[in-house]
Amino acid sequence: MINFEEEIKKFKPCLEIEQAEDAIYNSEFDDITDAFKEMIKEIKTIDKNS
Repeated sequence: MINFEEEIKKFKPCLEIEQAEDAIYNSEFDDITDAFKEMIKEIKTIDKNS
């Protein structure tokens, strides 16, 4: 029979998964930053045209 508690203690995440998580989390912030930059550009354009 499998001793799940023992197996969990042995578990070590794969480096590839950790690297993927970093890439995903970092790209999320880039996307948010890009969205804010675009919003600021649009606001500046609207202000100039008003």
